Amino acid sequence: MQGARQSRKSSSDEDGAVVAVVEFLSAFTLFLMILTAFMSLAQLELGSNDPYTDLVDRSAVDGLDRLTNGEGWFVPYVDGVRDQANATEDWHIVPVSDLYNGVLQPGIVTNGVIDLERIDALSNVSIEAMASGLGLADDLQVRLLVQIESSSNSSRVGAILFDGGSDRSTASTSSVASRTFISGSDVITVSLEVHDGGKSPKVLRITEISPRPSDGGPEWIEVQNKNGFAISLKGWSFERSGTSGTTDYLYKDGVIPGGKLAIFTGDPSSQEIGNASVVYDLGASGFLGVGSMDGLDDNSGRLRMLFAEDDEGVGNQVCKIEWNPSTGILSNNTIVWNGGQPSQSSSWNVSQSPTPGEV
Repeated sequence: MQGARQSRKSSSDEDGAVVAVVEFLSAFTLFLMILTAFMSLAQLELGSNDPYTDLVDRSAVDGLDRLTNGEGWFVPYVDGVRDQANATEDWHIVPVSDLYNGVLQPGIVTNGVIDLERIDALSNVSIEAMASGLGLADDLQVRLLVQIESSSNSSRVGAILFDGGSDRSTASTSSVASRTFISGSDVITVSLEVHDGGKSPKVLRITEISPRPSDGGPEWIEVQNKNGFAISLKGWSFERSGTSGTTDYLYKDGVIPGGKLAIFTGDPSSQEIGNASVVYDLGASGFLGVGSMDGLDDNSGRLRMLFAEDDEGVGNQVCKIEWNPSTGILSNNTIVWNGGQPSQSSSWNVSQSPTPGEV
């Protein structure tokens, strides 16, 4: 009898344990269901629920992935056709003038390590080429910042390795994706912002002009690109006025590398260029003169630089320089930008020491 009672008690204990386990599992399952529902509701509440915003977010993430997952590549064009046989991963050593005759996808990582030479070469890449190479939609633009976040060398902390991109002041939607790399003792952050702001930054500036060169030299115009990326000259134009009337010259191609200077001259063969990265010939068109041939008027004249978007018929003034006999321009004098508003007369000084290719 005692054995039977013990057997019934053991069976009852086992049944109770099974019930307890079932109740625990049921409660845990209910908890997971409630947690899942809460997370879903939170995601719906916090998310944009806007397909366009989601597109911008994905574009930033995908663009950063393309930029930082490899070395990139360049495929040149031959007679308008991609020359795959001469494709190269060494896009960073392709001359700036050749990068725009092909297809480019920039990449700044080699064997998993950030490549400082490729970062330096980003100054040869235009904003348009960068946006296209990262696969962005036509109405999206980029801004890229590469910066040292921390280092064993305190003087390097905060140093900017690259900063450039299009105007974001008018953007209604933007998204930023970031990735961190270790390079020696430095921690470097790469941040890519994708936005729908203005396409072409108006950051080209005339910095010096020579309307009265001496010794039969060429007239010249010095222009600086203040952006980190290269700026295409498409849509940019010069307009000169003087006693002989008004003439303009519109650029349809060409590029000024990021942070660099360009010289526009009446005669490239005799032009002093200093540290200018590129030289453009405006003598063949007659816009700038050489020797006794004047393009820019010696005594009274005006030079304007303008920019027009693709859908604009008339360019907007970016820089304006005016001079007359009272300005006091003598032979071999130049007119130099002093850093003020480039459309105001007070922003220009007469210099007796020309410095083409130097700012």
